[in-house]
Amino acid sequence: MNWKRLEVLLPLVGVVVLLAVWSVVTWLRIVDPVLLPSPAATFKALWTGMFHGKLGVDFVKTVERTIYSTIIAAIVAIPLGILLGSSERLYRSVEFLIDFFRSTPASAMFPLFLVLFGVGDRTKIFVASFGAALVILFNVAYGVMNARKTRILAARVMGASRLRVLWDVMLLESMPATFVGLRNGVSLALVIVVVAEMFIGSVDGLGQRVFEAQQMFEMPDMYAAIFAAGALGYGLNLLFLTIERRFVHWSGK
Repeated sequence: MNWKRLEVLLPLVGVVVLLAVWSVVTWLRIVDPVLLPSPAATFKALWTGMFHGKLGVDFVKTVERTIYSTIIAAIVAIPLGILLGSSERLYRSVEFLIDFFRSTPASAMFPLFLVLFGVGDRTKIFVASFGAALVILFNVAYGVMNARKTRILAARVMGASRLRVLWDVMLLESMPATFVGLRNGVSLALVIVVVAEMFIGSVDGLGQRVFEAQQMFEMPDMYAAIFAAGALGYGLNLLFLTIERRFVHWSGK
């Protein structure tokens, strides 16, 4: 038996266990079926909603907002992180501000962004960008600061300028940490976007779909939207992980 091939199926074990426990709970009516529909009813609602209902449109809108938020965050945070990481004194001078806002729940910033940008997509995107940017910035800066000293010294001994060392050594050395920041950033952006869709006057999006289904007591639709959001988060993380493995093949070497 080829065990290496079977190892590919290991992630499915948790899924099978979850579905088995869920099916037993609904079959024994441990929880009111109105509140916890069966897996079959939930996935039927997921399929119908994605391909024949509004859930597919909501899914696309959440994807758009999350991608826009992550792109904006990356454009701002990566260059700034490289700049701050290249000078430890400069980073230490703003470390309190970075850690303070990074530790502040993004939902607490909703009123401020509502005042600045009003009710609409801009608020959802910018508040998600704000939260994601701080995570990316933190990882990029520490990635640059923790670049291997031997490689930096070797580049300087060979006559490389400070700019060349920053670009050819520090930047490449920081790439693994940068992708960690991007993966964490896109996950956080998705969370903030979904929460914002629930509470900031949305007419579409997975967050609005979850909230509306809960209010209407349409439990299969609610669980379907939750599973769609979870699948989206998993897919985005897997996408960045695949890109990292493809382009940062020197990580750990």
